[in-house]
Amino acid sequence: MKKYVMPAVVAAAVMGAAPALAADIAPVYKAPPAPVAVNPWNVAIGGSVMTDYNFRGISQSDRGPSVGAYFEGQYKASDLITFYAAVAGMSVDLPTNPTAEIDYYGGVRLSTGKLSWDFGVWYYHYPKEGIAGIPVDTDFWEVYGKVSWAATDQFTLGGAVYYADDWLNTGGSGTYLSGTAKYTFPAMGSWGAYVSGEIAHYWLGTTTAALGSIDLPDYTYWNAGIGFTYKALTVDLRYHDTDLNQVECGVLTGNASAGVTPAGAPKSKWCGEAYIAKLSFDTTLNDLK
Repeated sequence: MKKYVMPAVVAAAVMGAAPALAADIAPVYKAPPAPVAVNPWNVAIGGSVMTDYNFRGISQSDRGPSVGAYFEGQYKASDLITFYAAVAGMSVDLPTNPTAEIDYYGGVRLSTGKLSWDFGVWYYHYPKEGIAGIPVDTDFWEVYGKVSWAATDQFTLGGAVYYADDWLNTGGSGTYLSGTAKYTFPAMGSWGAYVSGEIAHYWLGTTTAALGSIDLPDYTYWNAGIGFTYKALTVDLRYHDTDLNQVECGVLTGNASAGVTPAGAPKSKWCGEAYIAKLSFDTTLNDLK
């Protein structure tokens, strides 16, 4: 009888332990973490103060200081596509005496690897313009396309074209073609620096008969500078110039800061070389969280 006791005991012990052993080695199921909700909406904001507001080589603030700000809503439809719409304002000092320059623009930005694209429309609005009490309207539309190529992590090349069929409401067209280059130095903590430049050409058409059927002068514009960044702040020091002479500048601006010709045409200093310092900040609401 004894010879059957031990096997029975051992069998009972094994059978009793089997469920515990199976429980020890069975995989434990864990539900995957819930996906993190990503808000596709964002808002970019920024502001600037500068010693001169230079737009495509021509002073818009009578060679004096200017301030500006912008507000841009963004919707990220995917990793590749972002839609945006914005309003921006700049203080100006122009012969038509507007209270400011207000810009409305919007479009879509595309990202494909090292290439980035930007297509949109831009409206330049100059409220309450007038000369000697006579209302004036120089508002106009542009369409644009831009591309940038990140050749390396530090070096970027870009190109852009802007087209207006009624530049400054003169009846003449305007086509602005631009090439840019930028080298960004490796960051040192929150500090950064870059050098950049641009060369561009502006083709301008002929004004309406009511404005004298004037062939507006084409011109070449260039700039080069260095910038320093700290978090959302940037200090940019830049040289600007064009190949316009003072008479041609007077035709485009109506400004007579350099006097007048014997025939009474204005001559302007607004299109010559300029050295401009600019302090700006740029951030988004998501970055502020």
